[in-house]
This record gives sequence, structure tokens and C-alpha cells, in this order.
Amino acid sequence: MDDGEIGEINVVPLVDVMLVLLTIVLTTATFVVNGRIPVDLARAGAVEPAHAALLVLSFTHEQRLYLNDVPVDDLAAALGGQSRSQPVVVRADGRLALSQFVELVDRVRAMGFERVSLEVRRA
Repeated sequence: MDDGEIGEINVVPLVDVMLVLLTIVLTTATFVVNGRIPVDLARAGAVEPAHAALLVLSFTHEQRLYLNDVPVDDLAAALGGQSRSQPVVVRADGRLALSQFVELVDRVRAMGFERVSLEVRRA
């Protein structure tokens, strides 16, 4: 039986199994990092726009305020008649100092609005 041949181990199945395991690990790690599986949601024609009840507060780099595209001189008077449960979206110019934006958000929250968010552009 000893022909002088050296037996070789076929490593192709081992490499195949390792690649499959690596693929599974990388795929599940992506879902863990993102926290959710990406889903392309269905579209419907009878959906009400979610932004219909938004209060859009625009703050320009000249420090001018606009509420739903209407110039505002007195923020307290402009927001005074609005429901406190309405969400307020602040559109602040990128050239403003962060402290000016924070001061505006603090003023809006002090008036009783809890749902205040920032509108940004995708980079």
C-alpha cells in the first residue's frame, strides 16, 4: 500500500464553508449596526400629507424670522394662537451661529412647544 504517494487534503470545501460563514456574519452585522432592515415602503394615493399641520419657522442669516413663509416681528405673538401639540420645524440658515439657533429653539420650547425639530438638507 505504500506507493510513496503523499496524500493531500482538499481545502476547496473548507474555503467554501468559510466564505459562506463570512457572508452570514457580515450580513447580520450590517443589520445590527443599522438597527433595522431597509424596506422600500409601498405608496398609496389616499395618504394625507404629514406636514399639513406643521409650523415651519424659518430663520435667515440676516436673523429674520418667518412663520410658514410669513414675516414675523414678534415670535410670541405669532405662535401664541397655535396649538402647543403642533410640531414646529425650524429651518435655520447654515451660516447662523449655533448659539443663535439654540436660543431660538429654547424660546419656542419655553412657549410650551415640545415637538421642535430641525430641517436640514442631505449632504
